[in-house]
Amino acid sequence: MGIEKQDRHRSGVFKQSNKLHKTGRHRSKGSIDNEVKGKVASQSMLKRACRELRKEERRNQSQQIRKKKREEVLTKKRSLGGSLAAPLLVAVIPLNQDFDPQSALSLLTGTDEAAIVSKSPTGVIHIGMPRFKQRFSFIFPSLGDTFANLDAAKIADSILFLVPAIRKSTSGSTDAPIDNWGEEIMTAMIAQGLPSVVVAVMDLETIHPKKWHDSKQQVQKLISKWLPDEKVMPLEKTIDALNVLRRLGLQKRRSLSYRDNRPHLLAENVTFKTGDQTMLKGHGTLEVTGYLRGSRMSVNGLVHIPGFGEFQMSQIDAPQDIYPLEKKRTKDLCTASDFEMGKNAATRILERVDSNIQESLQSEYIPDPLDAEQTWPTSEELADAEIKLTKTKVVKLLPKGTSSYQAAWIPDVDDEELNQGSESGSDEGSDEGMAVDAEQPTSMYELSENESGDENDYETMTISSDAALDDQRYDQQMDMQEERQAIIKFKEAKLDALFPDEKDTPQNVPAREYFAKYRGLESFRTSPWDPKENLPADYARIFQFENFDRTRKRILKKSWNECGPTPGWYITIHVTEVNQDLYKAYITKVEQPLILFGLLPHEHKMSVLNVVLKRTTNNSKAIESKTRLLFQCGFRKFYALPIFSQHTNGSKHKYERYFHPGSTVVASMYAPVTFPPCPVMCYIENQAGDLELIATGSVLSVNPDRLVIKRVVLSGYPFKIHKRSAVVRFMFFNREDINWFKPVQLRTKHGRRGHIKEPLGTHGHMKCVFDGQLKSQDTVLMNLYKRVFPTWTYDPYVLATPTKQTDDIEMA
Repeated sequence: MGIEKQDRHRSGVFKQSNKLHKTGRHRSKGSIDNEVKGKVASQSMLKRACRELRKEERRNQSQQIRKKKREEVLTKKRSLGGSLAAPLLVAVIPLNQDFDPQSALSLLTGTDEAAIVSKSPTGVIHIGMPRFKQRFSFIFPSLGDTFANLDAAKIADSILFLVPAIRKSTSGSTDAPIDNWGEEIMTAMIAQGLPSVVVAVMDLETIHPKKWHDSKQQVQKLISKWLPDEKVMPLEKTIDALNVLRRLGLQKRRSLSYRDNRPHLLAENVTFKTGDQTMLKGHGTLEVTGYLRGSRMSVNGLVHIPGFGEFQMSQIDAPQDIYPLEKKRTKDLCTASDFEMGKNAATRILERVDSNIQESLQSEYIPDPLDAEQTWPTSEELADAEIKLTKTKVVKLLPKGTSSYQAAWIPDVDDEELNQGSESGSDEGSDEGMAVDAEQPTSMYELSENESGDENDYETMTISSDAALDDQRYDQQMDMQEERQAIIKFKEAKLDALFPDEKDTPQNVPAREYFAKYRGLESFRTSPWDPKENLPADYARIFQFENFDRTRKRILKKSWNECGPTPGWYITIHVTEVNQDLYKAYITKVEQPLILFGLLPHEHKMSVLNVVLKRTTNNSKAIESKTRLLFQCGFRKFYALPIFSQHTNGSKHKYERYFHPGSTVVASMYAPVTFPPCPVMCYIENQAGDLELIATGSVLSVNPDRLVIKRVVLSGYPFKIHKRSAVVRFMFFNREDINWFKPVQLRTKHGRRGHIKEPLGTHGHMKCVFDGQLKSQDTVLMNLYKRVFPTWTYDPYVLATPTKQTDDIEMA
């Protein structure tokens, strides 16, 4: 064997390598076998379909595709605002609260003598321009009403921002063209999603003509902060208004996905008819007339009206379009070629509801309380139970939520200790666990409230009696209780930022009872955690998708709704079971636009909604988790108390106690299903009752299985250090707690890893072993985890104005 091994030839570095066999234009049999190993052959295709096109044919095909796409774009662009399409909807929004937009309205309506100007019952101004072969609709939401302007921007095809010219006041100071309210509404609209925009500057005639260019350039500089690509246009004369209309009709359209994927309309006329005996008392049918936009609408679906709620429909009509493009065209223009009408045609019913396929308003699943009831066991099950009772078993006292693989860590307990624990600590331990979750996190580092200062830091001052009286009046207006709560919250937020998740172990309650719902993890990233384990009772009321992404893609293909009126038709929707008090609340606000959105399938069902939020720069306060916030999620507005977690890619996400400034978190709450992409804005109510924008973001997912894990860090300090061993104290205060948490891994702030070896004495000292020698200033930490769930605090009824007014009607 040795001789043969020595005589074996080994090729050197200069070995000849021959070229591979060339198979020509076809593939070799070996390469085909490697590519198609184990695969079933597909059906044979036609020879004509498999034939490769020649160069001229490929060039001709590409030209035809390019020409078809160009024709589709031109046809869509030419039909915007035409006689067979919906008018171009323009929202006129001044960026200065003291500016009156009626001057702009007079200019726009007087641009052309041949123009047809009309006004709808809801205050929408219609201008038919035969010169441009387009129709325009202008809405003027009320100044100072944030939500009215945001609702108008949701459905508008274009937004006309009005900015006054920069001029000096009588006192010599310069008046800002964009005030605080203008900056607020601009920030909110950008977060919500802006359609096509035109910026016009007015009141140039109030300043000297030589300063027109400088004033316009200053306004351009201010606008470029939010809209760097938009050019400011003057709006002073009739020719300027004509140029503004031409630009509104010809500019490129920006698409908003959350709006274009759903049917929607702006109410041109709203009437309420009391219901018959089949409806509830005080309810009726709301008839909303307007131009359908977005996608097709099915009468068997559901609609959402902001400030009203979600309702079913009874039928959809096609009345005569009373806003024609030309004076001679007085016949109905709302239908396409499939629904040709005569000159004196009456209102036509397009679609009636089908009760067999109509979508239900049930948003929650009603669980059966007897669903999990156990039946009487059979004789075979009783026999198996007797056999199991004869076997010896190990009794262990386990915290609620402990899995089987964690049970091996916990030491055995005899019957006397088990009985004592069940009598004294079983019920109290669970209550204490619930109390721990509600308490605010504290740290072992407490801030001193009475800090003594040097006498040299103070000085005496003599004040007049008037100043003392003013201070007394100021103090009377202060809410001292709110001040105390604010300083407590500020200290807690500061401690959480300095020492995240650290908590002192209580001395009067055993730690194994105080942290009964917590568990240890070897690795937060890789350790398993069952998402179906110990779910709350509210999870029985919600819905969950088997595959949310697949369902979203299928629904957004718009294959679910192939019937119903086409976008651009002038229709009347009959909304049933509407509360009459809500209609009375609406008619008291004449300038409040009423919009209607058609819901996609499943968008009225409750689930766990996860949204990504990023803090804005105008607020510097830390927002505590489970704080009452107002969310505007696309077309919905609702109140909720969300829980915050980190925005990470793992299967488990750490719970955040505070939403700190400059950070990004994921807010989870019980809310109706909303398919992304969809923008989200978050408001908080301040002391004055006004709403302040604190965060913006978008919908992340609808996933009840998202694991939000709360962490508690117990800290101890090394008392004696000897090489890799150390005696740690102040983490626990009795021997039983040390044995209980002995399987949990330890770590230090300087990166050491270790575990508990044994307790020393009966007062909480324990011997620990680490992977290296500790430093005297190091701190020993133990991480404990538990899963947290949101609370059911969804409130869909939101007033239409962001400020509280005495004449508002609360919707319950």
